[in-house]
Amino acid sequence: MGKRTGAHIVWDWNGTLFHDNDAIIGATNAAFGELGLAPITMEQYRAMYCVPVPRFYERLLGRLPTDAEWEVMDETFHRYYAEHRVTCGLTEGVAELLSGWRSTGRSQSILSMYVHDELVPLVRRFGIEGHFLRVDGRVGPSGGSKAEHMVRHVEALAGVDPSRTVVIGDAADDAVAALHVGARAVLYTGGSHSRASLETVGVPVVDTLAEAVAEAERLAA
Repeated sequence: MGKRTGAHIVWDWNGTLFHDNDAIIGATNAAFGELGLAPITMEQYRAMYCVPVPRFYERLLGRLPTDAEWEVMDETFHRYYAEHRVTCGLTEGVAELLSGWRSTGRSQSILSMYVHDELVPLVRRFGIEGHFLRVDGRVGPSGGSKAEHMVRHVEALAGVDPSRTVVIGDAADDAVAALHVGARAVLYTGGSHSRASLETVGVPVVDTLAEAVAEAERLAA
């Protein structure tokens, strides 16, 4: 990565670097179909989505799913998503933004709630793995918050100062995870949350990843 100047970005993957909205909404509706729920639109998803994911399902069911229902929905979601992610690509401009940030000597990493053993080869497939100090996906059961994963991720980033670290993601949970480790956050409107829901979090909200990087540069200065 070259000499580091202190500022570091922790990137989210799904809905941020990886533009997988179509696969996400298709997988969500496949999971809903297992319980006889009507499909929802991307706009409805972005207005209602929250973490932990069972709470999102609660908003639609009017109750938390049972353990058995959650297991079926979770398996269906991930099976459908794995089949359809192959049609998705990086968000526009990602390669240039990653290269530009790295060329200044600053560092970056990925922390995703997507399963680790599937995330790493997917990042590698796009030829961008070399831009990152670490690429960490979820290890363990799905459905929880990113905060504890962020603790482990930041602790493993030798030489990175959390106070000069900015998390860029598309979900309120990214900001919660950032605050949990003393980092800052910028939220991007192109993924899982609507602008209205992101603006309630109290961190900068932007419409493009180029704006997110510019804001990260300012916050980490």
